[in-house]
Amino acid sequence: MRFETKAIHEGQEPEPAYGSVNVPIYQTSTYAQTAVGEHKGYEYARTGNPTRTALETALAALEEANGALCFGSGMAAEATFFHLLQPGDHVVVGDDVYGGTYRLLARVLAQSAGLEFDSVDLTDLEALRKAVREETRVVWVETPTNPLLKVVDIAAVTVVVHEAGAWCVVDNTFASPYLQQPLLLGADMVVHSATKYLGGHSDVVGGCLIANDQDMLDRLKFLQNAVGAVPGPLDCFLVLRGLKTLALRMEAHSRNAQRVAEFLSSHPKVKQVYYPGLPSHPGHEVAKRQMRGFSGMVSFDMDTEQAAHEVCRRTKLFYLAESLGGVESLIEHPGRMTHMSVAGSPLEVPATLVRLSVGIEHPDDLIEDLDRALS
Repeated sequence: MRFETKAIHEGQEPEPAYGSVNVPIYQTSTYAQTAVGEHKGYEYARTGNPTRTALETALAALEEANGALCFGSGMAAEATFFHLLQPGDHVVVGDDVYGGTYRLLARVLAQSAGLEFDSVDLTDLEALRKAVREETRVVWVETPTNPLLKVVDIAAVTVVVHEAGAWCVVDNTFASPYLQQPLLLGADMVVHSATKYLGGHSDVVGGCLIANDQDMLDRLKFLQNAVGAVPGPLDCFLVLRGLKTLALRMEAHSRNAQRVAEFLSSHPKVKQVYYPGLPSHPGHEVAKRQMRGFSGMVSFDMDTEQAAHEVCRRTKLFYLAESLGGVESLIEHPGRMTHMSVAGSPLEVPATLVRLSVGIEHPDDLIEDLDRALS
């Protein structure tokens, strides 16, 4: 089956009792058993829920994977994954990794779990080789990155990572499985914030881990239950609903973002635009090779921090809000909003940076809104 068909049908057969074409919301905490130890596949809702199973089945199919596990948020998925590591293990992350990932490693796991980490420009393979050491267990890749939209060559990085005997984990949130499938490029695991493009309507929080290795999946399944950061059935239902239109939405997000990026590139008050769909972007050729489209995220620099704040304040259609990936357009100032946690660190983002999540409104209206805000 093609992607669009999988998104609607995998794990989502009509419900057998009444023929509902949507997966029911199994809003229950427990399940009646016919005898001690005899049940119909589910015992307790933290351990498993049929709505969650349907979502995990669909996500695995979309990433061409053996299995997927869902969590209450993207950060819950990340935190559960890091339980696979031991004190003294070393992690390499990109030099503009998402602020929440940095906070988890620097302010939680480094202290409570004894993990060590370094950041490096993952577009520089020699720098990556120098950063990897004997204790390295994971190289954590974002591509495109948040918020500077660097493009990392997944296949090339995976070769270096596997030579070192480590795992390559790819945060695929900005691309979605419609635009990019890291496992097919050699990655060991994919992570998503399902809050973003997978859900797509700014009404649910969730996360997932997706992999091929069955031993890894079995261990993570144990941790999913033991740590307990699972999503509720309504959350899973909402993400399933989002998946059905993911292909259509990603085409529209990418098309609109291309128009917006081209407009910003020609505006005299904009110093620099970061968007992989622009031929001037240093990762444009890699993005063309490993992505089906360039997604809906655009960042740009203004002359001053005050000018960046003013643009954020003046837009009408671009709502000033954190998060991304919804059908509506959003604008934010990463340095003071989503990436405050890296302030004062080597990963601090420029104070002049503005980040857009370009929605699926008419692109002419979005460009007119930005033009007014920049005037």
